[in-house]
Amino acid sequence: MISIKVHDDAMLDPRLLRSFVAIADSGNFTLAAHRLNMTQSTISQQLGRLEEVLGRDLIDRSARPVRLTAAGERLVGHARRILALQDEAELLLRDPAGTAPIHIGLPEDLATGAMAEGFARFMAGDKAIRLDVTTGLSRDLATRYRDGEFDLAIVKEMAAGNGSLAAFPEPLGWFIGADDALVARDPLPLVTFPPGGLYRDQMFDALERQGRRWYVAFSGSSLQSVLAAVEAGLGLSLLPVGAVRGAAVRERPAFGPVAPMAISLYARTADGAIGALADMVRDVLAERRGR
Repeated sequence: MISIKVHDDAMLDPRLLRSFVAIADSGNFTLAAHRLNMTQSTISQQLGRLEEVLGRDLIDRSARPVRLTAAGERLVGHARRILALQDEAELLLRDPAGTAPIHIGLPEDLATGAMAEGFARFMAGDKAIRLDVTTGLSRDLATRYRDGEFDLAIVKEMAAGNGSLAAFPEPLGWFIGADDALVARDPLPLVTFPPGGLYRDQMFDALERQGRRWYVAFSGSSLQSVLAAVEAGLGLSLLPVGAVRGAAVRERPAFGPVAPMAISLYARTADGAIGALADMVRDVLAERRGR
């Protein structure tokens, strides 16, 4: 059985393998050299270096046309696969698709179909762009934006902060499920986001000003879980009016008006791809407000 052992301090140089495969395919040093646009002496030297690395003769030079030795026959299939993988890797690296990431943070309820369509329009003109989107609670997103994790962030806050590129009012309303009797319960069950989540403190403050007793019956970390709990009749919740469209909930204005929050847009720069993306997001938010 023929075995091929590469010296411990050597690697199979793809350039040497390419010369070896060209000789094996053409059966002639001159033709192989012409195929690779090199001199015959150069291709002979490269084959010799490969044979030295492997410690085996790969080509029977005395044959006409030259042919593979037993060791060469064992190596040639692997050599072709190595070269094919190298060509594939080089092709992938030459393709700029997805090589320019933009990191975005936005609240879950703003990750809408309209926003996704806006992202698609923005990316259509440049396949190098990749959008890395993170959804979450606004206070967490704002902190991560300040820490440099995002190039662009949309956050909900009591008032737009310094540096915001645009801000839109976010009306809030009181919502329950199908059971009207829930609002007469004492204490009143509430559905909220976790501590630190938006609307939670506003809800508590508004009810206490009304002299209502309350308790947290359900706390969910996502808008979907909070909406599902309200629909199921687990309690009253204060939510963005725009976020409950299509949900099986009803607004109860009797609990009093609550000042709207601000949807604020922040970006690292107003120039280049980030600036263009910020313009697109601003348009989507403006259209959302007009609905």
